[in-house]
Amino acid sequence: MKEQFLAAVPVIEKLEAAGFEAYFVGGAVRDLLLNKEINDVDIATSATPEEVKQIFSKTVDVGIEHGTVLVLYQNQSYEITTFRTEAEYEDFRRPKAVSFIRNLKEDLQRRDFTMNAIAMDKDGNLIDPFKGELSIKNQVIMTVGKAADRFQEDALRMMRAVRFVSQLSFRIEDETLNALINLVHLLDNIAVERKHTEFDKLLLGENRKKAIQLILKTNMNSYLPGLSNQEARLKLMLEYKLDRLTTREMWALLVFCLELKSKDIEGFLRDWRSPIKEIREIQLILHYLDKRFEESWSSYDLYMATKDIFLSAEVLYLVIKGIETKDTIYQYIQVYEGLPIKNRSEMDVTGNDLMEWFNKSGGPWIKELLLKIEQAILAGSLINQKKMIKEWLLKCNHN
Repeated sequence: MKEQFLAAVPVIEKLEAAGFEAYFVGGAVRDLLLNKEINDVDIATSATPEEVKQIFSKTVDVGIEHGTVLVLYQNQSYEITTFRTEAEYEDFRRPKAVSFIRNLKEDLQRRDFTMNAIAMDKDGNLIDPFKGELSIKNQVIMTVGKAADRFQEDALRMMRAVRFVSQLSFRIEDETLNALINLVHLLDNIAVERKHTEFDKLLLGENRKKAIQLILKTNMNSYLPGLSNQEARLKLMLEYKLDRLTTREMWALLVFCLELKSKDIEGFLRDWRSPIKEIREIQLILHYLDKRFEESWSSYDLYMATKDIFLSAEVLYLVIKGIETKDTIYQYIQVYEGLPIKNRSEMDVTGNDLMEWFNKSGGPWIKELLLKIEQAILAGSLINQKKMIKEWLLKCNHN
């Protein structure tokens, strides 16, 4: 058993000592069987939230209405959720009510896919009533029970299925895939924010091309912001080598393939509820990508773009051009690292200095002069020292 589970065993033992059942559940158990990296370890228990809070002294009510309590124990945090059943779903995304129960199998039965419906006790023994381990062995994604029922309960599960194809390189079982195709329209009921979270993970998976093909096959794109009737442009993404692109670079490539005009990029990303910081970064990547198609990087462009942005733009340029070698990237990194300054704040001169030297009040001339100084420093014709800058200004009669 991996260390993340071993560290959490005392939590399970405390629950058992109080007379309750407790098991490891969810993605961590699945990833253990896949020999993948384990992130958060989740625990399910027969104890109610109030009973959990009586057992542990430090808890946080993170989702207590759904039976989840965050337990802080031995400098670690664990989400502990009470066994539960769910009443009829409303809006194709959430149950009308949750009932706490004492039966593990009934709790596992409400989960989405068989590979996610496996529990493990503190000794590493599996409780697997829906043959999730066999699904993992056969690399198959199938729902617990009827696929149509699971997708009508929470339509986002359809995107999760495609996301798992991307992340795990599994295939979707036929009944599950048919239900997905027939019910994909229910994604209209799902909040964009939830779709964005799944789409981000999908774009980063090892088998992202297969996932994009499935999006097209199932017509899922018709229910994703800005992607309806864009089949031909989405297929363009499949022509490129995507395996090393970051999530941000994948979004930039998507926008590139959609051939959005500069003024429409922000609107598209806002429709996806992308964070403003992310939107600005993608816009910058695309701006410098356009420049890269016209010419090689200048020292000034490398400086203005900043390292992260120019690296992403250059990676995309190479991917779009089908250039395998990364030699140019290393060359540009060397140029960037050799720049005398990486940011305007590193210039050894301020607007106050200029006003003092020229005995003038502030105005647009300061910005213009700072730009000339910045360009001269980057060009190597001016040393970034206050004394040298002042002499250069006076010699050239800049005012």
